[in-house]
Amino acid sequence: MLTNDYVAGTCNIGTGEIRRRQTVALVGLFFSLACAFTLISTDSPRGARFTVFLPLMVASIGWVQSRRKFCLAYGFMGTFNFGRMGQISKVTDSASRKADRKTALSILLQSTAYALLITLVFVALPL
Repeated sequence: MLTNDYVAGTCNIGTGEIRRRQTVALVGLFFSLACAFTLISTDSPRGARFTVFLPLMVASIGWVQSRRKFCLAYGFMGTFNFGRMGQISKVTDSASRKADRKTALSILLQSTAYALLITLVFVALPL
């Protein structure tokens, strides 16, 4: 599949947007690791470890979107972008918008599952 062709429910972002999602994933990963390190090094209560969920969620959303070449926000809004940043186009077909929303919801659920799983492992570790 070419990264510059909109395919309903499959691909709604081009190369520049994919790179942006990869950057978001790396930033989220950095903050997740920083949060985990801080929690461990300050001997915080085990319950405080749940705070790592938020940066993990940012990392997992960025990662899943970049891998699937699909922006969940664009999917919910019925838009796509294969041009310059901010050059968003509308999806006109209602069947395509429905397919995009379904994929966006799938990405949101998948990202939440990844972040929750990693968070629960981190909370359970005897550190």
